[in-house]
Amino acid sequence: MDGLQGLASYPLPRRNVIMTGLISGLTLATTRVEAQAIHTEATGLVAGETKVPTSQGDLPAYFARPDGAGPFPTVLVIEEIFGVHEYIKDTCRRLAKAGYLAVAPELYARIGDLSKMTDASVIVRDVISKAPDDQLLRDLDAAATWAAANHGDPKRLVVTGFCRGGRNTWLYAAHNPALKAAVAWYGPIGGTPSSIQPRTAADVAAELKAPLLGLYGAQDAGIPVADVKAAAARATGAGKIVTIHVFDDAPHGFHADYRPSYRKADAEAGWQEMLQWFAKYLA
Repeated sequence: MDGLQGLASYPLPRRNVIMTGLISGLTLATTRVEAQAIHTEATGLVAGETKVPTSQGDLPAYFARPDGAGPFPTVLVIEEIFGVHEYIKDTCRRLAKAGYLAVAPELYARIGDLSKMTDASVIVRDVISKAPDDQLLRDLDAAATWAAANHGDPKRLVVTGFCRGGRNTWLYAAHNPALKAAVAWYGPIGGTPSSIQPRTAADVAAELKAPLLGLYGAQDAGIPVADVKAAAARATGAGKIVTIHVFDDAPHGFHADYRPSYRKADAEAGWQEMLQWFAKYLA
């Protein structure tokens, strides 16, 4: 399931945004390990829930930035399939501590309330597979526009995402020419295209518009390392900048500190690589 292979095609329901706020706690859709979960205080930050205006109504989002006028370099944070829960919020606060305005829109809010869903396979079937990629990319554009109007620097825009968000990081890096850098954490590379999700990460690899760093685990049962390296080769063959770091002992989700898959040393090393990647291309 983590690889999210073979997603089927479903029409997008014509309805208003379902969620009125963000998920307050960690999802029940995965085994939780609360004791190891990192909590970053908001001291010295401005952080909280907001709404991102889009052409199809407002999307709930979480943001964090340093306290001050800015403008700050902006990071779009793309959620896993489990929504903008506390782990994603904390990731935003960690980025804000590093000097960024981080914003994580709840990209699936039009389709389902992930806070009330406890089965990952149901989330994939009933929510993720019904989210058109073109709408997702426009929503990320809207989040970037919101950031530029709220103390973010539109000339210093980067993106990162986890699991499904890692796959969407590849897609967004091929979509937005204003993007300066991208970091994909164990994002699925392949899959079966559908009418609303017509292209995989591998399909867009040669079209990247920003340097991309991929952080993957050699023990990830759903994402073959060979596929990741093949996508990277396609990108570099087209003159794009891509670096892939495969952590030898890491499984899928090794940065997710609320899950048993968390690998502290690899997560911390990947985090530092991400910050260095951003700093290099924002200089």
